[in-house]
Amino acid sequence: MGPSDNLNIHIRPWPSRRTAAEQIDELRELSDDDYGVCLYPKAKALKRMKLPKKFEDAPFARAMARGRSTLELAFFSSDVLEGYRNDARYRFGMSDFGINFGLSDEAYDDKDQPKKDRVGLLHLGFAYDLRQYDPEVPESPIVRRVAAFYGDLDDLTPEHQQRWASFQVDDEDITPHPVWYGWQMGHWPDSLGPFARLAQELEAISDLFENVWGARLFRSHELPEDFGWILRANKREWDHFIHSFDKLLSDNIERAALDNAKVPKVNERGDRLGTLSRLELLITMNHVKANSAKWALKPLREVRAARQKPAHALRTNVTDRNFIGKQRDLLHDVDEVLINIRQWLSSHPRNRGWKSGELRAA
Repeated sequence: MGPSDNLNIHIRPWPSRRTAAEQIDELRELSDDDYGVCLYPKAKALKRMKLPKKFEDAPFARAMARGRSTLELAFFSSDVLEGYRNDARYRFGMSDFGINFGLSDEAYDDKDQPKKDRVGLLHLGFAYDLRQYDPEVPESPIVRRVAAFYGDLDDLTPEHQQRWASFQVDDEDITPHPVWYGWQMGHWPDSLGPFARLAQELEAISDLFENVWGARLFRSHELPEDFGWILRANKREWDHFIHSFDKLLSDNIERAALDNAKVPKVNERGDRLGTLSRLELLITMNHVKANSAKWALKPLREVRAARQKPAHALRTNVTDRNFIGKQRDLLHDVDEVLINIRQWLSSHPRNRGWKSGELRAA
C-alpha cells in the first residue's frame, strides 16, 4: 500500500486497485527521501495461517485477520436490523440512505445489561439488488439490502458478529446506494431523499400557511424515529409504514388552522367534513379548479384508505417484494403534491418574497 493507493499508508481501506506490476515498480523506484510503503499480505497468503482462538467465534474479526480491508463492504438482508429497531434498549435511526443504532445511555449504564449487547453501528447504508428489476415492468422486484464495512463489523461483540453473519448475503451484483457510499467517502450529498423532502415540505407548508392565516397547518414536521424504508417486504411492515404515514398527513392537520382560514366544517347537505375534505375545499376557495384540488389530495387519500384497511380486518402477514416499489412510488406521489401545495401557498400575496431555502429534489 503506497501513497498512490491511500494518503495514509498505515490504513488499508481496500485492496490496492493497481496491478501487481504497478505496485512492484513503485517499490523499485523508492528512494531514501520517500515516505515509504506498507506491505499487507493478501487473503491467499493468510489462508493457511493459524489464528488465535479469539477469532473462532468472531466471523468478521476473523475475516479481517484473513486479509479483508477496513472499507470493504459486506451485504445483509435488511431484516438484520429488525432486532435493533424493535429493542427498546437501542436508539435506532434511519435516513433516506443509511442507518445507525447503538445501545442507549440508560441501558449502557445498567449493570444488569449483558456486555455482549453493548454494541452499535454508525455507518450502515442501504444497497440494492436490481438483477430482477426492469423499470419498464412495474411489478418487477427491487431487493433492498444493508451494507456495512468490515472494519465496523469487526467492532461488534462475537455474539453479534455471529448474528450478522447469519444474515449475510452474496455480494454479486449488489450496489450500495451511491449517495450513501459517496457520503462515506467524504462527498456530501447535494440532494434530498424522499423522507427528508417530506419533512421539509411539511415545515414549509406550515410556514406559508401561518403567514396567511396565522396558524400552522401541520402540528409537526418531525418524522418518527422508526419511520423509514420497510425492512421486510411484508404486510405487517407495510401496514406499520402506512399507519405512521397517515399520522404525518391527515392526522397531522390542525383543524384550528382550517378554522382560521374560514373553511366550513360541513358541506351543503350538512355532512361533517374531514380534514382532507376541508383542505380540498380551502384550495378551491382560493382560485384552484376543483379537478386540480382533487388531484392534489389524491395520494393523501390513498394513504388514509390504506390505513383504514388493516384497522377493520384481520390480515394474513404475506410477503410481497412489490411493497418496496410501492413504498417508493407512494412517497414520490405524496412529495409531488406537497411541492405543488407549497408552490400554491407561496403565490399568495402575503407570502411575497418568501424563499424556500435549500429545498431540492432527490
